[in-house]
Amino acid sequence: MTGGTGFIGSRLVERLVRLGASVTCLVRSGEILNPQVKSVRGDLAYPDFVFSDEYDVVYHLAAAWPGEKDKKIQRRINYDGTVNLFSVIKDKAKFFIHVSGLGAFGNPQDNTIDENLPLNPNTDYAKIRLEAQKFLEDGCKQQGIPLTVAYLGDVYGNGGWFKSMMVARLKKGSLRMPGSGKYYRSFVHVDDAVSALVSIAEKNATNQSFIVTDSKPVVFEEFVKFVCAKLGVKSPGSIPVLVAKAMLGSDFVNLLTTSARASNSKISKICDFVYPTYQEGITSVISEMKL
Repeated sequence: MTGGTGFIGSRLVERLVRLGASVTCLVRSGEILNPQVKSVRGDLAYPDFVFSDEYDVVYHLAAAWPGEKDKKIQRRINYDGTVNLFSVIKDKAKFFIHVSGLGAFGNPQDNTIDENLPLNPNTDYAKIRLEAQKFLEDGCKQQGIPLTVAYLGDVYGNGGWFKSMMVARLKKGSLRMPGSGKYYRSFVHVDDAVSALVSIAEKNATNQSFIVTDSKPVVFEEFVKFVCAKLGVKSPGSIPVLVAKAMLGSDFVNLLTTSARASNSKISKICDFVYPTYQEGITSVISEMKL
């Protein structure tokens, strides 16, 4: 697995260990403290790491975040890193699960995002990630390795962007919504995202794609207001999109402010969601934070 020390990856590691799986993680920095997990020290940007075992499933989660403004860094991590990983592990992988995001679909206009919607990214970030995905698809086909792609919605939980960029800033009163806030987003609780990734492997759902979101897309402004109500703080104001782009980067803001209404009907056939809508999920997360 790559990305095993990240917000989603660390929880996936924990789940797999509880299920009795033997887990190996490529680790660039930080530590995986669970003694049951094997770590391989290495950086995706430099293919000098070595995997000595064969793997039933390879999860590829590592990626630069959309707020990274340096396109060279984006490419080095998201594309070159994928190429390097595949070059090292192609003879040892039996099934590849590539984790991506809804940005791969670009601006769906009034269409609901499902597995049949064409991929049409409209940001440099998403274009680079799709380029890496296409490389994986071609490489896996040549090697005879099954490949499945999971397109995750906005993953929230007690950690990651939700804790640092939303909850912390809402409590300080420093959060501002880019633009009107009246764009749809499709969210998913981190536990359900992990369950979906595990289910894809357990059900041997090979050579497919899955949209991984909850069942209720929501206007971003409404989502923020719901979080504010749970926190007991005032709803934030907004800032012009151009100002937000200067602060957070064009790709990040474009991805955030593009309406994305997604359907999880396919993944729901093989995975039961604990938090079917953001209301249940946010209520649980805020309670877990014990604020």
